This record gives sequence, C-alpha cells and structure tokens, in this order.
Amino acid sequence: MYAPLKSLRAALLFAAVATASAYAQPGHGQPPPGHGGIPPGQAKKMDRGDLPPGQAKKMDWRFRGDEREHFRGYYEQDARRWQSRHRPNFYAGYAIPRTYVVQTVPPAYYSGLQPPPPGYRYGYYEGYVVAYNPTTRVIADVVDLVGALSGR
Repeated sequence: MYAPLKSLRAALLFAAVATASAYAQPGHGQPPPGHGGIPPGQAKKMDRGDLPPGQAKKMDWRFRGDEREHFRGYYEQDARRWQSRHRPNFYAGYAIPRTYVVQTVPPAYYSGLQPPPPGYRYGYYEGYVVAYNPTTRVIADVVDLVGALSGR
C-alpha cells in the first residue's frame, strides 16, 4: 500500500521540478537576455529613447513657448545651482530612471497654462520641468531651465 504512494510522490516531485526548470529558461515568461524585456526586432526600431516608434508618433504633445518663462519664475534659483554641474540629458521619449526622484510641480505653478497630457503630470528634476507619465516615467516634453538661463 505504501509503495504506490511513494511512486506517486516521486512522480509529482519530478513533474514539479521539470515544470519549474522549463519556466526558468528564456522564452517561458522571462524577458529575452540583452534586450531589457523588449523583443529583439522591436529593440532595433527604437528611435525616441524608450518609446516604440508607433507610440512616439502618437505622442505629439509639446510645451508652448511662453511656458519656459513661466516655470523659470518658480524654479530659477534652483536652476542656477545646476548651471555648472553635470546633470542627465532629458528629452521627449526618454524614460526617467527610477533612481531619480522627480518632484511633482504644484498645480498652482501651472495654473492658467495647458494641463499635462492625459495620464501625465508635470515634474521637476535638476533644472528640468518635464511632462511625464508617472507609471512608465516616459517624458512627453521637456523645458530645460538651465539652458534658458544660458540663452539656449
């Protein structure tokens, strides 16, 4: 009576180990190595940072010209601190690394301006005001306040 139970346990243990090892191999729920979870063909087509080309074309939201000066009034003192320091390059389509702590721009700072695109918010980081998606951290557009101080 105990021999069939031992055989059943051994068979179940073998099946569990075989299934677990199959899922640990690439292509079984794991991202392909070397592409950051992006299929190899898609990775070759990335033309705007971390946005696939089709999404990059849809994202055509831009800050207007007067908004740079508007935000400069709120962040000029901090932006001056970054004039002679090394800082990252932010651009539309770039995904902000999770290690960067982006300050949310208070709604009072953009009262009277266009709101950020649906699903996005305004943020500030090291002299940049960005319209970004807080979930994906992808940037729709950037205002470089340090560049504005330098005349760029």
